[in-house]
Amino acid sequence: MHYVPGGLARGAGMLQGECQDLGAKLGAGRRGVAKVAGAIEAPESFIGITAAFLIGYLLGSIPFGVVLTRLTGGPDLRSIGSGNIGATNVLRTGKKGVAAATLLGDLLKGTVAVLAGAQLGVSAALVAACGAFLGHLFPVWLGFRGGKGVATFLGCLLGFFWPAALVFAVIWLAMAFIARYSSLAALTASLAAVATLLAFQPILVALVFALLAALLWVKHAQNIKLLLAGEESRIGSRT
Repeated sequence: MHYVPGGLARGAGMLQGECQDLGAKLGAGRRGVAKVAGAIEAPESFIGITAAFLIGYLLGSIPFGVVLTRLTGGPDLRSIGSGNIGATNVLRTGKKGVAAATLLGDLLKGTVAVLAGAQLGVSAALVAACGAFLGHLFPVWLGFRGGKGVATFLGCLLGFFWPAALVFAVIWLAMAFIARYSSLAALTASLAAVATLLAFQPILVALVFALLAALLWVKHAQNIKLLLAGEESRIGSRT
């Protein structure tokens, strides 16, 4: 056994105690820094989510049908046919190219919104999708009276989970070919897309798109009544 002088032992004990105190203070300091960092990140996260919604809304509120129809010498889209601003009503003007361009524009504004939001995370992408869809339904430029959201819904699906968008497109085309009703095709396709998300995506994603699909159904309330009465206009009809 080695002999350790009492003073040296006491000194070593004091040094050990000071080291422990310093370690505790450093640990508390790190926890404090983490708390501060969390406090700083929270507002940034809120700002990011808010920005995602606003960007999505502004993109979604671009009324491609109204703009393109007027630019090509057509009438105010809201004064003809169903009064809707989407591609189906544009088709009633006889301008198939304009209708296709409207469909593409309404679709891509949903896709671009989701991809932009995705730069900030999954939550921001979902919020951007909601913003784009609501922007199409309630555009500020048209007094909050917009379209029914079918193409924009598809665009949001495409940006978030393309297999669900593919299911939507296939079901829509099949129903449109069989029944010749655009509204019935859209309603059926929206249910199929949500079912696909439930099977392959987290429940939150499926729930958000289920909510959007519910709004899509609400916007088609008049179409549903006409379908049940056998009075709904078929694809290609001028009325």
